[in-house]
Amino acid sequence: MDAIKFYLNGEPREVPDRTDLSRMITLFSLPERRVAIELNGDVIRRVQWPFTLIAPEDKVEVVHFVGGG
Repeated sequence: MDAIKFYLNGEPREVPDRTDLSRMITLFSLPERRVAIELNGDVIRRVQWPFTLIAPEDKVEVVHFVGGG
């Protein structure tokens, strides 16, 4: 299976071909709760993660929400 090279929070990474955003979260042991994903400048709704495949050279940003005051 081929690997896809992309950028995760500015760092070069690789995932297997046809990896979706939900699988990427699992592969990199990122928390699923309290995060938002931006793909090439567009925020992707959580319900779309399983249907959004990572393509070569994509720029993925995972933002963690923190509480406080």
